[in-house]
Amino acid sequence: MSFTGYGVVAGAPLTEAVRRAGADHVEPTIAGNLALRSDAGGGWGRNQLYDGERFPSFAILVPGDLPLLTEEPGAVREYFDAVLPIVRSVADPGAKIVFGSGTARTAPPGMSAAEALDRFAGVVRTARDVAAANDLRVVVEPLSRSETNVLNTVAETVAFLDDTRIDGVDVVADLFHVRNAGEPLDVLRAHGARIGHVHVSDRDRLPLGAEGGDDVWRDFLQAVHEGGYRGSVSLECNWSRDTAAAEREIRHSVDLLRAWRHGSLRA
Repeated sequence: MSFTGYGVVAGAPLTEAVRRAGADHVEPTIAGNLALRSDAGGGWGRNQLYDGERFPSFAILVPGDLPLLTEEPGAVREYFDAVLPIVRSVADPGAKIVFGSGTARTAPPGMSAAEALDRFAGVVRTARDVAAANDLRVVVEPLSRSETNVLNTVAETVAFLDDTRIDGVDVVADLFHVRNAGEPLDVLRAHGARIGHVHVSDRDRLPLGAEGGDDVWRDFLQAVHEGGYRGSVSLECNWSRDTAAAEREIRHSVDLLRAWRHGSLRA
């Protein structure tokens, strides 16, 4: 028993390198990549590089210049109504959308934590409902405090979803953010049933096995697995800017994941 596949978060320029490197799938980013602003009218259109494609998961849902907590709810709804059908056009049925987007969801100075969470709850409900209408699923990602002041840990995000009675939305476990928050891996075992997607990297978003990295990613994946998660895992790393070098890094990272699966995973 293991995970269903290993993917790579990537923009369009790296898509073919990810495939050549042997990953099971690509996880495209949405804002500014899959969904592009049109020159006229400020609407959104699909990047033609993705025509005819299909993907099981997506990342970076909202652009940083759409302040979700202070913008009018109608404008937020309008964004989701415009962009999520674009995602659907290249998505597998039931594909996952990672809702991180730290800049967009950051509470401005003077907004209380309670108000920020209340407003974000409304945004998540809207995203969930528009996604469901497009046969997509939203999963909320806790982010590092350097990226946002709203929801920084897995435990906090689970509590938020429970307290606001938002059903049908799971949580992303991302090792980079788990490390930055100092969150114990036992939290992943305790909340395994609530984890809907997983991102993994080595230290500081390095590729797996890179110089300066460590083996914490192995313990992280073991904890996620022991918590009961059996979905896909995506690498979210800072790859080399040189495509050929990035392809080598991706191949090595994917090979390490598969070797770990076969050699270290306990059912």
